Amino acid sequence: MNKRIKFLIVVLILFVYFIFAKSGHYLVEHDNFTHVKWAVILDGQSAEMERSDYVAELLKEGKVDSVLILGRRYLRNRYHTEIYADDFMTLGDFDSTTIFLAPHDDASTIGEAFTIIPWLKKRNCDTVLLVTSAPATHRVKKIFKTLSGESPIFLTANINHYQYNPDTWYLHRESKKHWLREWAAYFQSFYDLRNSYVLTEKDSLYYKKIISLKEYGDTLNPMVNLQTLLPQPDSINQ
Repeated sequence: MNKRIKFLIVVLILFVYFIFAKSGHYLVEHDNFTHVKWAVILDGQSAEMERSDYVAELLKEGKVDSVLILGRRYLRNRYHTEIYADDFMTLGDFDSTTIFLAPHDDASTIGEAFTIIPWLKKRNCDTVLLVTSAPATHRVKKIFKTLSGESPIFLTANINHYQYNPDTWYLHRESKKHWLREWAAYFQSFYDLRNSYVLTEKDSLYYKKIISLKEYGDTLNPMVNLQTLLPQPDSINQ
């Protein structure tokens, strides 16, 4: 093997490594903004509720006016939206008329898009921030942009969650799983959107009305503090 071939092999290896390493960044799309009227928290956040924390800070800073929280059904007629909303309201003194809940049965991001895009169009929303996991941002924006016809305009943000670092994703087990799963989902989205059309407000498919937290009223079950169910020290000693 002469020096020229060795040099080309080295260059090829470096090129492949560079593309492979940078592929983690391609999945992440972060938009800078000063203010949006709506922030949509998509379902699927971890137990740490990192998406709720991020949006709550935006709401406190006045960068967001209203919040739409999505959550799937997890038991008969119970929805994650109720748990998410209950936790969200502990993060600040928020106006319950500005927090909206979208309980749904959608199994995918495309299903979520079909659920809320017509509703957002009906409310004449112009710019909407989509809050999802960092490696899903590029794919999610592509899906919503395609199905909405760029109206409203959708933005995404990198919430910098510890489970995914685009710089060193290949060094950590959880980041590698996110990378592999999101690339597979990204390519699958091309197939899923092949016969797509632009949704209008008449295309609403949500089966349960999206309403504000205030309208939920007493139907929202507060989370139970499990510590209160345990025997207390005084009762044990008696």
